[in-house]
Amino acid sequence: MQHRTVADLMTHGVVRVRRETPFKEIVRTLAGNDVTAVPVVDDLGHPVGVVSEGDLLRTVADRPDPAGLLPPPHADGLDTVSEGSTAAELMTAPAVCARPEWSVVEAARTMDANKVKRLPVVDETGVLVGIVSRGDLLRIFLRRDDAICEEITRDVFTRTLHLAPADLTVTVTDGRVALSGTVQNESLIPVVEQLCRGVDGVVSVSTDITCPSDGPSDHSG
Repeated sequence: MQHRTVADLMTHGVVRVRRETPFKEIVRTLAGNDVTAVPVVDDLGHPVGVVSEGDLLRTVADRPDPAGLLPPPHADGLDTVSEGSTAAELMTAPAVCARPEWSVVEAARTMDANKVKRLPVVDETGVLVGIVSRGDLLRIFLRRDDAICEEITRDVFTRTLHLAPADLTVTVTDGRVALSGTVQNESLIPVVEQLCRGVDGVVSVSTDITCPSDGPSDHSG
């Protein structure tokens, strides 16, 4: 089976800023490219952080209320970052990065573990080559049902498990896979389920597969 990788889903032409890029230039970069965050890179193109709209809004929130209706943001009197601050001062660092060969699962788990919405993608030398977002990863669930059905029949049943397609029936509705039919060995049933779950775009798998010597075996996932 051919699983989509980060390289297949990422944005290749990455908008980026430098450490010394000032606040207003970052705002212009985000607005001009219709993005909500950009990697911050060093002189060699290595990501050192990510600066987002949220990072910039924290700067705005730290400023005094011009109407004088809100209390000062910092009662301790310490200076806060200003609109003259640079990307190096505003960014979230270090940058949590992905590699082009990662699977969707690897990238999703990394995002979840680090509570980030996007990952700069770097090559083997650590140079920025792309960026992948949560929305990019979710694109695999836009696959057509007939494409999912064809991959399960061809790659899972025939090429991987060497099962006769006539013995099993697969239907796919909005990414939900329903399997029915017979197999010669009951131990194959969880294997079929697991492999089908691994097909890109599959949301869930339910089975009604039996063995000739057994009664029905009803599983769902």
